[in-house]
Amino acid sequence: MQRANQSSPHAPLASHGETHVDRLNALWKLSVQGGLGDAERIRAMLEMAAEVLDMDLVVLGELGEHCTARYVSDRLGVFPEGSRQAVDVSLCHAVYHTRAPSHIADLAAHSRYAGNPMVTEFGMRTFSGIPVSVGDETRWVLAFLRRRSESPPDAVDVAYMSLIADWLGNALHQSAQKDLLQRIALTDPLTGLPNRRAAEERLQKERARTPRDGHGFALALVDLDHFKMVNDRYGHAVGDEVLKAVARRFESGLREGDWVARWGGEEFLFVLHGGTVDEAAGIMERLAGQARAAPIQTSVGAISLSFSAGVAAFGVNDSETLPMLEKIDHALYRAKADGRDQVRMAAHGRLPWNSALLREALAENRVRLASQAIVDLQTGQAIADEALARIETAAGEIVEAGEFVDMAEGLGLMAEIDRQVIRNVMQHCVVRMNEGGAADFAHFVNVSPQFLARRDLVEEMLDNAMGYCQTCGTVPGSAKPIVLELTERQRIVSLEKLRADLQPFIDFGFRLALDDFGSGYSSYLYLAHLPVSFLKIEGWLVSHMRQDRKVAGIVESLANFARKEGMHTVAEHVEDAETARILADMGVDYGQGWHFGRPQLA
Repeated sequence: MQRANQSSPHAPLASHGETHVDRLNALWKLSVQGGLGDAERIRAMLEMAAEVLDMDLVVLGELGEHCTARYVSDRLGVFPEGSRQAVDVSLCHAVYHTRAPSHIADLAAHSRYAGNPMVTEFGMRTFSGIPVSVGDETRWVLAFLRRRSESPPDAVDVAYMSLIADWLGNALHQSAQKDLLQRIALTDPLTGLPNRRAAEERLQKERARTPRDGHGFALALVDLDHFKMVNDRYGHAVGDEVLKAVARRFESGLREGDWVARWGGEEFLFVLHGGTVDEAAGIMERLAGQARAAPIQTSVGAISLSFSAGVAAFGVNDSETLPMLEKIDHALYRAKADGRDQVRMAAHGRLPWNSALLREALAENRVRLASQAIVDLQTGQAIADEALARIETAAGEIVEAGEFVDMAEGLGLMAEIDRQVIRNVMQHCVVRMNEGGAADFAHFVNVSPQFLARRDLVEEMLDNAMGYCQTCGTVPGSAKPIVLELTERQRIVSLEKLRADLQPFIDFGFRLALDDFGSGYSSYLYLAHLPVSFLKIEGWLVSHMRQDRKVAGIVESLANFARKEGMHTVAEHVEDAETARILADMGVDYGQGWHFGRPQLA
């Protein structure tokens, strides 16, 4: 066999007098040669086969709707990788359908192939086609072509071709398995969207592309509102149905080039190319409107759903994505803290909140008190307020709780925040009463399990409370103005321990309220084991009761139950007069929300 002039840089090649063993040895050396990727090794294998068999063109083609040349060794430079032919005119057509090798000594003399473009345009005369099995599929064909017409290959050459085809089939199968595992590793199995790991990798590519293209992009983080209630009420199977349906909606609502990933739980990350952050916020507003207008259809019926979102821009001068991720996370928390079902853009100019800034603010006593009125729904008079934590930055900016509460809980700093808020509430209460305020006006304040577990802070708070009560002339043993709110934000390991932690406050005359009542099972456990005076009805129930008869029934039932048990009800997120009227007609005692006023710094 004549030795060709070209040689592969990747592998040792056989000589004219080589034996079949020599060929096998060269094949083995190439198969184990280090430093080659899968595609590079396959191309090297085709080059070696072309050299050994003295072929002008060796093609590994994939057949489906077309015959596509996936890998090519082309000495003539006439048939590049990616070339496609219609299956019915391809020389590999018969091999593909019969799953049997085919050897044609002279294509120009063949009745079927004489007019084939490979003959008329490229001058090919000799053809050998070998089926390639990849796993359980045989949709690949290995084709050997030469311009010189000769007799069919001998048995040794045919065996070598088959051996190359078998090796390629195994290589393709292993590569496909690796690709599959990679896709699985980077794909959320429930929604089919890229998972967080994939999103982080793609973000790095977006970051690297931005300086080259000169175009930034926007990031948006979405959280489905009250999704926990869907799981609690209908079960996780229905929750999974909702997540899959939402993923499809998000995908179909994006422009070409934009993408969305499942960031975790019920959170989704969007990357939106081109335009400004305002335009990106507009896209999210459009998707939010679609979510409100069209409930999700599930196996248990239609489920209404909304989402909150935070949006920020990554510009050509930005170098890292982490600060942007922190910004949209903070913007998302603001959207949720402001009542959910809305889109918030990241604040400009503010440094991303972090643990160092939080510790510094606590050390310098920069926790500030904001309050929001709680109103009697029958009289319209403010009868209480809720204390809300704010932090003042060193530059004088006011940071809302949504930006630091989760971090504080994770760092174990909530007890110190509660300490400063409660101290401020007591001071505010004394000032109000000294100015002639009503003695029965209540101040609701959240307390975390971290605070309750600190005996030193509890004793300090009770000592302060006793001193303030003496100043104000509060009657010993009577109900005090302070109402401690319990929430499901943090899991309670032991109700017995919680009761023990609360007992000193109960004995002193503080009352208890359950915040976000109706959002999960823990609230009912609290209700059964603790002397609760107030039920604060979850804002999602209030905001959806006018559109959903069942939700309205739940709110009315809670009001009736609370009245029967001697408790007062407070409806959260009251946004308009009509909602307030309906709640009053249902027998709900009090209301809280933007209809009555936004939180104000004390």
